[in-house]
Amino acid sequence: MAVAKIAISIDPQTLNRIDALILENKFQSRSELFQTAVTAQLQRLDESAFAHECSKLDPQEEQAFAEAGLSSDLSTWPTY
Repeated sequence: MAVAKIAISIDPQTLNRIDALILENKFQSRSELFQTAVTAQLQRLDESAFAHECSKLDPQEEQAFAEAGLSSDLSTWPTY
C-alpha cells in the first residue's frame, strides 16, 4: 500500500499516552496508531452522515414505496 508522510503537531501529554501504548505493544509504531485512529474516526463520520441522511426519510412514505414496488412485481413472478 502506498503511503504519504505527513507532519502533525501534538501536545506532550497526548504524545506520552501514545508512546505508552506503543511500549505496551498495543501498536507497533506511532504511524500505525495514527493510521488506525484516523481510519476509525473517518468511518464514524461516514456512519454518522449516513444516519443523518436516513433520519430525513419519512418511514411511512418509504413503506408505501416498498409496498407499491412489491405489488407490481407479484404479477410477474412465476408460480411455484
